[in-house]
Amino acid sequence: MDKVVTFIATGAYSGFSPFAPGTAGTLAAIPLYLLLSYLTSPFYLIVILVLLPISFWSSGRAEKIFNKKDSGFIVIDEIIGFIITLFLVPFGWTYIIAGFLLFRFFDITKIYPASAMEKMGGGVGVVMDDVVAGIYANITLQILIVMGFFNLF
Repeated sequence: MDKVVTFIATGAYSGFSPFAPGTAGTLAAIPLYLLLSYLTSPFYLIVILVLLPISFWSSGRAEKIFNKKDSGFIVIDEIIGFIITLFLVPFGWTYIIAGFLLFRFFDITKIYPASAMEKMGGGVGVVMDDVVAGIYANITLQILIVMGFFNLF
């Protein structure tokens, strides 16, 4: 079971990247997003709602396996955060790249209440700050789209 947990929590081992594992985990989410982009919005949302408890469970178990709170190896939180970032966003590489950059910004800066979510502890604490970062990135991306920012490119 530890191998399954490790595979899930590390985003198919992308979290073992020696350089910026959070960024590597977010990059590993792109192929998953490409698959999800074919789904209708309700099914995409169902995938998010199924992935959330799996993320909580695997992150909590992985903390015990790695014997470290919110280990850098755990990147399933980045994956779910990035998937949330692109929910209801039109498909396009410009949006994927912008979403990637926005999500990493909000994940790194941990603007409140994301910072408070980390204090929840366990798998929920590991994941929820990235869920909030994904929501912030999604809202920002949606605003930029509505304002026509991407029409400049």
